[in-house]
Amino acid sequence: MVSTVVRVAVLLAYLPTPLTAFGVSPLITSTTTTTQRLSLSHRMAKEEEKSSGFTQEIMDEASEALTSVGWSAPSDDAEMTSDDPFVQSIDASIQRDMGVSLDELLNPAKVVNLERDLYNLRSELAILTGMTDDLDVAGLTTDECDAGGGGEEAADIRGSISKKEASLVIERRSVFRGWLKNVFLGQAVLSFALSYVMATNPESLFGSFGWFHSYNMDVSIKVLGFWWWWLFVVPSLRSRRPKGFEKKALDIAFLGTPLISILAPVATKDTGLIWGANLAVVVASYAFAYATDGDDDDDDDDDDEKKVEDGDKKKKRNKKKKKKRASADSSNSNVKESVDDVQEQETQETPAVQASASEDDMDDFQDSPENEEADEQSSSCS
Repeated sequence: MVSTVVRVAVLLAYLPTPLTAFGVSPLITSTTTTTQRLSLSHRMAKEEEKSSGFTQEIMDEASEALTSVGWSAPSDDAEMTSDDPFVQSIDASIQRDMGVSLDELLNPAKVVNLERDLYNLRSELAILTGMTDDLDVAGLTTDECDAGGGGEEAADIRGSISKKEASLVIERRSVFRGWLKNVFLGQAVLSFALSYVMATNPESLFGSFGWFHSYNMDVSIKVLGFWWWWLFVVPSLRSRRPKGFEKKALDIAFLGTPLISILAPVATKDTGLIWGANLAVVVASYAFAYATDGDDDDDDDDDDEKKVEDGDKKKKRNKKKKKKRASADSSNSNVKESVDDVQEQETQETPAVQASASEDDMDDFQDSPENEEADEQSSSCS
């Protein structure tokens, strides 16, 4: 009886606890799978880097696709031109609803600004009322962007939208009619004749007025006569919104006539001659613009060809990106399968390794000198 008690006490003193015994098994298991885990971790890190790169490529491809179909979200501060996809979409909408282009409206710039403000306000309203953050409000009405609620801030936005929509309806209907172009043309012709008389013989127009002689207005009116080209004649012609070579000619004349009016008085004091020099500049501008109009058309054709080439290059790049994404997806799936296999293998090996580790620990304890000494003591006691 005593020997049995002593034997049990010795066993309790030297036998490792179950937790210690089982704690050996993870160390043994980890030694068998550490290399595999490190390899898989390294591979997965590389795949994550590739995936992040592909994500940016996907975003770039999406932006290119939106631009190619004629749409991009307007910015708040950037200046937009007629080539901007947002402006082109507005032009298409006006042609569909009103039967005229954007350029034929009375205030096309105001229409573009109103459309941009409405786009931004509708986007804010969609976010405030619980719509999705990435909702594209292009082509949507205000009701389709409003989920209700939103508090006082949403109510203020609804009020701003209502005012801008009412103003937009008026501006979209304000078409630059043909009779208005004729009015500007008549104004240009009248200014042409009036400026010639003012620059050469102002007394025939204003000589009957007492202030003309008392204040010596002769020279002042003559100077105003040749400046009339830049103040009224050329602007009246440009107000007709001409196209083609005439637009280019008037742009050149608008820059050239003030230079002549400033520099010519250095060479001559004859106001009639200076008026004629302004006329010569306008005529030369028309001649130059007409002569170079064909070159501009060739440049436009070259630009069109370049756009076609750029489109082909984008298609090729998109195909390459798709192939890269496909290979990346396949490699990711292979890595995931390898991880699953390793985990399954670990699950199968762990019980066997734990059992063998426990048996080895018991054998080592039984063969240890401490165990033999305990046996001798127990036998002597008995």
